[in-house]
Amino acid sequence: MSQTRFTRVAIANRGEVAVRIIRALDEMGIESVLLHSEADVRTRAYRMATHKVCVGPAATAQSYLNIEANIAAAKGAGAQAIHPGFGFLSENADFAEACDKAGVVFVGPPAAAIRKLGDKVQCKELAQKLGLPLVPGYQGKDQSIDNLIGEAERIGFPVIVKAAAGGGGRGMKVLRSREEARELIESAQREAQSAFGSPIVFLEKYLERAKHIEFQVFADCTGRAVHLNERECSVQRRHQKIIEEAMSPSLTLDLRQKMGEAACLIVEAANYRGAGTVEFLFQDGQFYLLEVNTRLQVEHPVTELVMGVDLVKAQIRTAENEAVFPEHQVRAPRGHSIECRIYAEDPELGGVPSTGRIGHVHWPEGPGRRFDYGFDPNDEVTPFYDSMIAKVIVWDETRQRAIQKMLRVLDESVIFGVKTNIPLLKKIINHPEFVAGTMTTRFMDQHFPGPVKREKKTGEEQWIKEALRKIPKGLSVATSTGGGGSSPFHTPWRGI
Repeated sequence: MSQTRFTRVAIANRGEVAVRIIRALDEMGIESVLLHSEADVRTRAYRMATHKVCVGPAATAQSYLNIEANIAAAKGAGAQAIHPGFGFLSENADFAEACDKAGVVFVGPPAAAIRKLGDKVQCKELAQKLGLPLVPGYQGKDQSIDNLIGEAERIGFPVIVKAAAGGGGRGMKVLRSREEARELIESAQREAQSAFGSPIVFLEKYLERAKHIEFQVFADCTGRAVHLNERECSVQRRHQKIIEEAMSPSLTLDLRQKMGEAACLIVEAANYRGAGTVEFLFQDGQFYLLEVNTRLQVEHPVTELVMGVDLVKAQIRTAENEAVFPEHQVRAPRGHSIECRIYAEDPELGGVPSTGRIGHVHWPEGPGRRFDYGFDPNDEVTPFYDSMIAKVIVWDETRQRAIQKMLRVLDESVIFGVKTNIPLLKKIINHPEFVAGTMTTRFMDQHFPGPVKREKKTGEEQWIKEALRKIPKGLSVATSTGGGGSSPFHTPWRGI
């Protein structure tokens, strides 16, 4: 296979991941082409990209999910490859195939590998053939509601119903009884159809005390797969991750080795190529394969910090047919890393999205701190897309020190203009169960099931609030979020 060198790569994505890819391309001396929607002109990625091409209006079906428009725009701009980021078309086998037919390199696994692993039903069938441990469930072709209810009873409630064609928490419902099963299965099928274009679902026994642990895998152009150890992502809200860390505080060396070998086995069996994530549930000392995500993961930075790798550059070099992880190379984890996802939402209203223009922003830079963000001051958070606006990632020598550093960073972070989930993140990081590392996927349901209680403002904060009220209407000063509380690095910008 001949090696090539890209000079221009298109990015079929938006937000902080588009910024992340642009940074990697810049450092590799490759021009970037941002394929964006009409709504994403006032964004950081738009300003940073070498070239920009609008692929459609704000609606994702007409822009970020439009295969023909994205490929035509990339070819028209002279790009030799397309990086899909995560979400949108990143796990779409039809898109990867269409890129291949159009003569544009898809920066990701081959379409056949995406179909084998990205389709959750096919993935489980392959795992069964390989003898990998699976959660008891049903992934048959009979998708009638009556049959699915019968299978749920056979498995035993509680049962979780999931979309076969995608992940990220979309289309997931927990069935706790026969009485509610019909309505929830129909809802899951509708959501799966809307999000992934397929109503097919499957069932699994719902494990109530499980941890979510995933392994970062990478297969380069030689076909050899390696794993870069695990991440723990047990802190989830409505099946979507909020906080991730590397490594997991729960695994022994023996379990780490067994799970890593299982992760490599299934991706090699699918002739995989590029970055991927093999997800497991872990309960009572036993692990079960959950699914494989055939793309770069949102939480990839924590792996990069503890393993000393750049996964985006590795993806691009693999797409150029370069071997990136030599067989003799030994990479050992170093220290501990935690990532918090910052959402523009109101934690006091249970996470309702907070849209509007971003005001003043301060990210407290320092050793072992990384900020991946897609918005600058005066950019607008719109209602069209996911409300995640940034990721805060810290690294330190131990887990305890990383926790302390994350609390300090969250305390010092300032975002004006929209509300954020920073107050909720601080409560989670401070919770004794999180500190002890014993949290499970039920952690949020058990400890933070509703809105975050508003904290009483200090006299200083009340004074600032009154001062802001006196600012004439029309100026771009609105609500704010940031630090405060018991931190010794207190700032006044808390929940005003």
